Amino acid sequence: MLIKTHSDGFLHPASSEITPQRVYAGRRDMVKLMASGVAGVALATWAGREAMAQGSGKLAPLVGAKSAVAGATVTEKLTPYKDATTYNNFYEFGTDKADPAQNAGTLKTTPWTVEIEGLVKKPAKYTLEDLLKLAPMEERIYRLRCVEGWSMVIPWVGYSLSALIKAVEPTSGAKFVEFVTLADSKTMPFVGSRVLQWPYVEGLRMDEAMHPLALLTFGMYGEVLPNQSGAPVRMVLPWKYGFKSGKSIVKIRFTDKQPATAWNKAAANEYGFYSNVNPNVDHPRWSQATERRIGEDGLFAKKRKTLMFNGYEAQVGQLYAGLDLQKNF
Repeated sequence: MLIKTHSDGFLHPASSEITPQRVYAGRRDMVKLMASGVAGVALATWAGREAMAQGSGKLAPLVGAKSAVAGATVTEKLTPYKDATTYNNFYEFGTDKADPAQNAGTLKTTPWTVEIEGLVKKPAKYTLEDLLKLAPMEERIYRLRCVEGWSMVIPWVGYSLSALIKAVEPTSGAKFVEFVTLADSKTMPFVGSRVLQWPYVEGLRMDEAMHPLALLTFGMYGEVLPNQSGAPVRMVLPWKYGFKSGKSIVKIRFTDKQPATAWNKAAANEYGFYSNVNPNVDHPRWSQATERRIGEDGLFAKKRKTLMFNGYEAQVGQLYAGLDLQKNF
């Protein structure tokens, strides 16, 4: 149900107890059982999470049916679960790649609400359960490219953000979508640091937000999101650098003005609003032409070439037709 109050808390096991990737393979078999009721099974999974995880050191399973969205699944080797969940950027928990996995156990993510506001006909506060009911869960294997020059291949679980957008009915004046993430200094030890202005804010043009590849995400590797990966709900935008995919979202605002985003405010010459993966536009301090695949490419291995729009040009290139991608980086 929709509610009118906000509180935080959804307790995951400590990062040292996260389920290894080997568990994921067996859970793929569950997909067939969900063909006629993915959303219902997902909701039951969340409701029974505490009982399932109690004392087991495992996160609750959350699986989705194979996606029919063009380009939503790549066939590249998956990044090992351990690497994907212990090498993270989540500055609310520290600036070192290992910090989020070490520090995010303090984050409480149940109950959780996401407030929808701004230029919409149906503003509301959605509980996590409300969000899970909006559309069937899908599994999508996306490349993720970080602006720092590394990449991963991760099986995410969620559904297209467009399902939520259609449900809240934006007005004709809504041109952009702003995402605001949790900023709780009691559970996020680095909130208040001078690295960024808090809360962390990201944004998209409306047509980007409506694109089928824009994934409202609740799980990965067949499980609910671990805290350090943005639990309980985050965005995944595979054609953009990773920092565009806001984690632990608490508010989605529809506006007629381009949002002032966190990294753009911190260093506008380094982090543009669009932040599309582009091997032809270097970061001021390093090249973006190549990348290192975490868990696969060693420090001394030859780097692989970065693909335009991270390999999703056929799907999203038309969004930027006529746009100067050197100026609008």
